[in-house]
Amino acid sequence: MVSILCRIFGLAHLETIEDAIQDTFAKASISWRNGIPDNPEAWLTAAAKNRTIDLFRKLKSEKERSRFFNSGAASIALSELFLDHEIADSQLRMIFTACHPYLDSRDQIAFALKSIAGFSQKEIAAALLLKDETIKKRLTRARAAIRKEGLVFEIPQGAELAKRRIRVLEVLYLMFNEGFHSSKKDMIIRQDLCGEAMRLCKILVDHPIVCDEETQALFALMCFHAARLDSKIDELNEIIDLRKQDRSQWYFPLIVAGNSMMQKATTSGQFSAYHYEAAIACEHLSAKTFEQTNWEQIIFWYQKLQAIAPSPFNLLNMAVVRLQQDKPGLAKDILTQLDPESLGQRDYLFHGCMAQYHKAVKDYDQALVSYSKALSTVRNDAERRYMQKKYDKILALKNAGT
Repeated sequence: MVSILCRIFGLAHLETIEDAIQDTFAKASISWRNGIPDNPEAWLTAAAKNRTIDLFRKLKSEKERSRFFNSGAASIALSELFLDHEIADSQLRMIFTACHPYLDSRDQIAFALKSIAGFSQKEIAAALLLKDETIKKRLTRARAAIRKEGLVFEIPQGAELAKRRIRVLEVLYLMFNEGFHSSKKDMIIRQDLCGEAMRLCKILVDHPIVCDEETQALFALMCFHAARLDSKIDELNEIIDLRKQDRSQWYFPLIVAGNSMMQKATTSGQFSAYHYEAAIACEHLSAKTFEQTNWEQIIFWYQKLQAIAPSPFNLLNMAVVRLQQDKPGLAKDILTQLDPESLGQRDYLFHGCMAQYHKAVKDYDQALVSYSKALSTVRNDAERRYMQKKYDKILALKNAGT
């Protein structure tokens, strides 16, 4: 709705459009109490369009906006704007506009996550490992730049397309990750965000000009991860270890789709970070049992990934792999290279991994200390319960030893 109304009224009025859409959903929550309309989408869109015009009237610009809406390209029938190809076109325009080079590079991703995915300020902060106040400033700067520069709502062409696509893929990657490992307090998985990221990425994949092998690799990565979503938590929203996941629940059609996309993504032999992450995910899916996982191959792919896209999370994941291999010494060597603060709001993962190292070497006192640190910073309820169970098991081991 944001994308389509921006196409009608112009990107400069984004804040007014967002306010109108919020008002529309609030109105719908009341109007629909006695029954949902036959065509909810059309009801919402028409109501949002009318509310936008109402807000323009309050801003004393109703005459100018009405003339713009009823003439020229903006006079396209509202129903036509909701044809599948028009929706895809509007959303592509929004994606690439949000990543416009006139926007400060620090502000692009925050603004894109807000305007495309509807992320809250807190969710953006979690995804980018930044403070809420920092995100608020970035969103304000982005909107001010849009108004000042009069940015055009369009898909770029030529060399500019390739440059902007890099940022677009990063936005979709972060969107999917927030769904796969949510920062929300009461949810560990948000399938809606995973699905939205995949849908938008598929729009890019299906566009003959926009698509490239890096885009295909990202879509393959999403397919591989999404295939495991149903096995990550139980019916009580409790986290299930990879070791204990029911692999029969992995969704085979998505695995097939991911493999097919990876074949297309590797024809040139030029590999991006998304290629290596997809290769890691594929290794997990290829193992019939947890015990049959090819951990050395996974380490190999992580090393390749770290070489082209250094990240503290790569190192943390390599330490986890070494613990899975029962090689705590190698895990410790990696963990000593890490500063927990480099993980931002997910610093508790470092302490949890360190606890597992101490458990592996039977230093239960230090394991309890590390888990206590993790429990003091973890925000998600499911992860807290998961770590509390780990803490309790180590405490039982310590008591049994004494």
